[in-house]
Amino acid sequence: MELSLTNREWKTFLFPEIFEIKNGFYNKKPSSSGNGSIPFLGATANNNGVTEYYTLSEIQENSKIGYGKNEPLNQKIFKGNCITVTNNGSVGYAFYQVYEFTCSHDVNPLYLRNENLNSYIAKFLITAIEQQRICFEYARKWRPLRMKKSKILLPVTSNGKPDFVFMESYMRQKEKQLLEQYKIRIDKIKSVVPLSQKEWKEFKLIDFFDFVKGDQNNMASIKAGSIPLVSAKKSDNGYKDFAQQSKKLYRGNSLSLNNDGDGGAGISFYQPIDYLLDSHVTALYPKSKLNKFALLYISRAITAQRNKFGHGYSINNQRLKVFKLMLPTNDKGEPDFVYMENYMKALENDKLKQYLDYKKLNTTSD
Repeated sequence: MELSLTNREWKTFLFPEIFEIKNGFYNKKPSSSGNGSIPFLGATANNNGVTEYYTLSEIQENSKIGYGKNEPLNQKIFKGNCITVTNNGSVGYAFYQVYEFTCSHDVNPLYLRNENLNSYIAKFLITAIEQQRICFEYARKWRPLRMKKSKILLPVTSNGKPDFVFMESYMRQKEKQLLEQYKIRIDKIKSVVPLSQKEWKEFKLIDFFDFVKGDQNNMASIKAGSIPLVSAKKSDNGYKDFAQQSKKLYRGNSLSLNNDGDGGAGISFYQPIDYLLDSHVTALYPKSKLNKFALLYISRAITAQRNKFGHGYSINNQRLKVFKLMLPTNDKGEPDFVYMENYMKALENDKLKQYLDYKKLNTTSD
């Protein structure tokens, strides 16, 4: 029988009823040799919260504020099998930590009370925790004192206790459904000829896209919400944060192109849903019907030229009008969008196969 969230009893709990809330450690991030293997977690929404890696000696030698009295190592290292939550910067993002780590004071490590945590229970709890992100922003941090007064809504057993068995079973069910979908998608994908066997030709970007410049130019005024805010970042699909609509909403199934930025100029991302756009980014709207996979291919072809651009040579409308890119062609000498689509699907197919193989090798009772 399929498990459902709607036919369950739910109850609100204070965070301390569910979690033992720890304080993070570092006020000042130590310098790193780049040779460490112990994760350092900071106030980020990316990479499972990891912003650096340290050696044990680097952690031992650095104090909380970077100088003066040094604290014992057991105050700096946190055990794994817990959930970490950012309380500053990108407030309210939660991640499951398998292994031991060290972290800044912008992170709250949460250890589950009265139950053994595993990755499935953690995923359920993380979803519940992140529902509260909208309550916090840079000016309203989620420090441990405030978190102790926060509440979390969870499914409960007949005696009113958190139903961790249901949480785990529900997430396992969701994972199984996803794996089955992946298997079906893999079976449908056909192989494609290599790039080296295609004819190529140079095309102007303006022949296939309309250019619309971003209009978000006052980041301090933007309030937290659920709409992606795309900025001139070089990672995470350009997402700076999620915000409420304050200006124009840009249409999804389009590309964003960074006009300038520190290392991000010339990078293009596929945007699947409607979004807000920084004034340092341009939206590229396809003039004909192109799907996600064809647009993903074109975004990579654009990004391949990113070395041309930077702070001293940014992208503007005049340069976009003469921007050219190499694309594979069909028998008519036109861009072969069907091939581009199938090529990207084949790449995705390979990654899905790798993931399914990994799950087979790493399936445990965890």
